[in-house]
Amino acid sequence: MSDPVTTFTWSINTLERHTSSGIIYNVHYNISANDGTYQEGAYGSVGLLPPPEEGYTVVSYDDLTEELCLQWAKQALGGDEKVTEIQNALQARIDEKRTPTRAQGKPWE
Repeated sequence: MSDPVTTFTWSINTLERHTSSGIIYNVHYNISANDGTYQEGAYGSVGLLPPPEEGYTVVSYDDLTEELCLQWAKQALGGDEKVTEIQNALQARIDEKRTPTRAQGKPWE
């Protein structure tokens, strides 16, 4: 029997923006991990640097997509390496549920 495959789902909880420009300065995100039996989740937020003065086109607030904001958030977190680190931590928590290495209780009950 093969090990279950864990699916990781990233989503945006909310965005913080400057009302004068519409520029996003903070992204609040969720990550859920689910292997079909067990699930774990995490929440975080990450600040975004303002765009450079030149050579950058600001995306209108109304034209933003969750996918684009997730790309920005993952990049601000540290890129693929940090994304993998977060997902590995969630996987470790699922693995602990699947095959516990710790327990509590009393042997006489």
